[in-house]
Amino acid sequence: MATSDPQTVALETDANEIRITVNRAEDDKSISINDEGRDVWGSKIEFLLSCLSFAVGLGNIWRFPYLCYRNGGGAFLIPYVIMLCITGLPLFFFELSLGQFGREGPITIWKVVPLFQGVGVGMFMIAFFIALYYNVIIAWALFYLFSSFTAELPWQSCDHWWNTAACRRFDAKNCTAHEGIMATNGTCYFESQVTHKDWESLNVTAQSLKLPADEFFHNFMLDISEGFHDDEGHSLQWRLCLCLILSWVIVFLGLFRGVSSMGKAVYFTALFPYTVLIILFARAVTLPGYLQGISFYITPRWHHLLHARVWADAAMQIFFSLGPCWGGLITLASYNKFTNNCLRDAIIISVANCMTSFFSGFVIFGIVGFMAHELGVPVDQVAAQGAGLAFVAYPEAVARLPISPLWSILFFIMLLTLGIGSQFTIVQTVITCLVDFLELHKHHKKVCLTVCVVGCLIGLTMCTRHGMYILQLLDNYSGTYSALMIGCIELFAICWVYGVDNFMNDIKLMLGTKPFPHYYWKYCWKYITPLSVFFILVFTFIDYSPSFYGTYHFPVWADVLGWVISLSCIAVVPIRAAWLMAGKSGPLWARVQQLCRPEAEWGPENKRRDDASLNYIDSKTPLACDDEEYEMDRESPYLTRVSEEWEDEEDDGLHMKAPTRAKV
Repeated sequence: MATSDPQTVALETDANEIRITVNRAEDDKSISINDEGRDVWGSKIEFLLSCLSFAVGLGNIWRFPYLCYRNGGGAFLIPYVIMLCITGLPLFFFELSLGQFGREGPITIWKVVPLFQGVGVGMFMIAFFIALYYNVIIAWALFYLFSSFTAELPWQSCDHWWNTAACRRFDAKNCTAHEGIMATNGTCYFESQVTHKDWESLNVTAQSLKLPADEFFHNFMLDISEGFHDDEGHSLQWRLCLCLILSWVIVFLGLFRGVSSMGKAVYFTALFPYTVLIILFARAVTLPGYLQGISFYITPRWHHLLHARVWADAAMQIFFSLGPCWGGLITLASYNKFTNNCLRDAIIISVANCMTSFFSGFVIFGIVGFMAHELGVPVDQVAAQGAGLAFVAYPEAVARLPISPLWSILFFIMLLTLGIGSQFTIVQTVITCLVDFLELHKHHKKVCLTVCVVGCLIGLTMCTRHGMYILQLLDNYSGTYSALMIGCIELFAICWVYGVDNFMNDIKLMLGTKPFPHYYWKYCWKYITPLSVFFILVFTFIDYSPSFYGTYHFPVWADVLGWVISLSCIAVVPIRAAWLMAGKSGPLWARVQQLCRPEAEWGPENKRRDDASLNYIDSKTPLACDDEEYEMDRESPYLTRVSEEWEDEEDDGLHMKAPTRAKV
């Protein structure tokens, strides 16, 4: 029997133990990352409702109906559906697939093409900026909701301390119906009764009159300043501050346990708005002037289709309604099970979002038609979009209904749930980015609390008398140009650098087959969708105008600040790429090539390790050119012999047999 030196036996034993320990650790790591280390949705319906709650937001209520009316009524649906097929749906499915396969947040998912990790950082910044002002709008809805719990709505008359002489105190319906103009004292004048100069003066006065709801919004809730130059505009509105704090508390309670708590909250935030919409629709159809409003909304005006602006509006509405390129869709899909049918989900959510927008128009324009009937003016003088519709036109309309507080409460609960549903996903995106990038999975609650506190503190700047102007600045710049440019870069990185065929194969691993029709998705992602997003970007630049609100035009420095906010979300893409390349060694082109290849950790390990068609990066080893080799010096002949024995054995993880010890 052969004998060996005790030192040799010890070395072999240590080597065996080291080998077994390493394999066990790697296997545990795989389980932790793919199964135990990341939450998953409690059920498929929770994911669907979360996506629906994110996609169906305030824009469906306060923007789509107005765009439909402005751009040809029913004819607008043609470019809208076309843009859904070539822009909205492909992007929606694209990001769901990317998030579900990678199971990472918007930053760390760029293991697929590390050179473009700055795209994820840009998404994180966009989501953070949007979360800041979106929660202020939710605070407005809370303010109006609390104000509605009265016997008489506070914007129902001009008899309050915040009303001015410009408040419209008299019903001018009978006067305007006979083409007259009502003066501020309630007297109706006709053109034949006054001089031409007096008639022009009356016109100016009539145009300067404000609805009671308008003065409640601007004079009481906002107490809006004259502009950034107003030195007294920095004072906080304490009522609005309390509403903002409450809105962030609601967000925290919905997210502090991750997708497990968010998945339960979306049952309410996603479904309740539909209940309210149906109730409001049932009430609207009984109002005088309803058909007049609906005819303005859906009557096709085919000649509008010849205008490029109509197609641009359709593309922009689809893009911003579904919310791609903000990181929200990647975040939601990253908590899916690997085999979830994300193609089916993308189609369901995209169609449901568009149908919701269209149906809401029947509610909104029905009420607007009633208001036009009450005021005795054409519908186009009442139709509005954005905050003007939600917080001025609609409150003014419900104030004229019997049991007006009830309808006001219902409307603002609907607005509140729509906003919170979208805000959940936006804030969860910010949290997921931080948790994944900083590896703080065990500290999710602390990260959630930190994000909510920081967001609330910064958001208080929009609860000052200057607040409306700050909010408009963020709304104009934070999620428009930057999101469009991020979308173009994202599609280029995946379809042209990673390879659209490789991405198709990834989807095949999840769905069991390539998405049908295969060539539709391939050519949309590679050519059509990037061109359409670029088209939206160009039109957005063409349509650009310096910021203003009402009659106030923002100073130049404010627009410069807005561009800094927008471009900073794009600048991080090359900055992050340069940072990553600086951390590598070798020639510049070799660094770029290495960073354009997926890392070894990209995707589920059991699905991607054996794919030899992709040259994975091992981020733990030094960069080498293709013609360079790095070889470890073997200082011990015993370790060399042990390693040779390992090479002859099958590597099967924890079940691998260790080499037999030499007998002494």
